[in-house]
Amino acid sequence: MAPRVHRPLENQEFDFVVGMARGPVLAYFVGSWPKAVGAAKVMDGLVADLAEEYGARLTAVRADITRCPAPVRRYEVTGSPTVVLLHGGGEPGEARAGEELARHEGPLTHEEFRAFLEPHL
Repeated sequence: MAPRVHRPLENQEFDFVVGMARGPVLAYFVGSWPKAVGAAKVMDGLVADLAEEYGARLTAVRADITRCPAPVRRYEVTGSPTVVLLHGGGEPGEARAGEELARHEGPLTHEEFRAFLEPHL
C-alpha cells in the first residue's frame, strides 16, 4: 500500500491528522497564488517520494496557506513553501501533539529534505 500525503481542506482536518499520527508529522505549507504554484508542485513530488521512502515512520500533511489559516497562524508561517516538522499525537491525550520539532522556509532539494528529517526519525 502506498503511503498517503494528507491534504486537509480545513483547519480541523489538519489538527486531526497531527493528533492521530504515530511519530513525526511533516507539515508543509504551500500557497495557491500563481507565483507559488510551481514551488507547490515540486514540494508535492518531493514529499510524496519521502513519504514512500520513510513509510510508517513519517506522516505528511499538505496545508494550503489560504485554506488552513489556523495552522498558518499557530506555526507563524510567513512564506511558501514552509516545512514544519511536528510531534504527532499517537496516544490519546498526548500533550506534545503539534509541538514544533524543526522548521525550514524555502525550497529544498531531496538531499536537503532527508538531512532535515533524519535527526527526528
